[in-house]
Amino acid sequence: MLKLIKDDLPRAIGEYLSGLIRLELEQFLGRKPYERKQSDGNHRNGYYQRRFSLKRIGEVLVRVARDRRGQFRRCVLPRSKRYERELRQDICLLYLTGVSTRSLSLISAKLLGRKVSAGEVSLVSKELVEAVERWRNRDLSQERIKYLINDGVHFKMRVVDSVESVPVLVVVGVREDGGKVVLGFQAGDRESASGWREFFRDLKRRELRWGTDKAWGDGWHPGSGAGL
Repeated sequence: MLKLIKDDLPRAIGEYLSGLIRLELEQFLGRKPYERKQSDGNHRNGYYQRRFSLKRIGEVLVRVARDRRGQFRRCVLPRSKRYERELRQDICLLYLTGVSTRSLSLISAKLLGRKVSAGEVSLVSKELVEAVERWRNRDLSQERIKYLINDGVHFKMRVVDSVESVPVLVVVGVREDGGKVVLGFQAGDRESASGWREFFRDLKRRELRWGTDKAWGDGWHPGSGAGL
């Protein structure tokens, strides 16, 4: 009985998602199927089939309704994605912890009902890297920092085809209200003055400010014993 339920669940969810997309198209066009109503000339134009993978469900088959002019933009399923966001995050975590792309393909075939290709893993990893870089280079001009906590730590990271322990410099800012925020991190030895100097130049470039309106001062340097 349990196997029958598991086998039937993807089909039922696929039909449910297909129905939601039909409703979306109905609202977009402003009329139900076969309803005669003055319109701009746009009409339904059949559907196409699309496979989409869901966490804990597997691969489902969805009938995606479309309009004749190609103006309809659905919200139910993300465009140009083959699996949901949570699943992409899991793939990233497995890859970053050292699971090879080949092993991921084998694992995914059992867990998802379809293999995740090496190209898909690389694409997902690229998206993760781009998101981290956007965060690492974000503007800091709105942060009001009272002082900094800077230290060096070691993280397990994937380097080419192996996972190694990499030294990382981390700076945490303490806001005027006592709250803490990670301002940035970058690879580097905690004993390297040049590494810290480059780090603080980057914080200055991102317009980190302290106190009320004071900009980052050129005279502050690691080891000076002074706060921001």
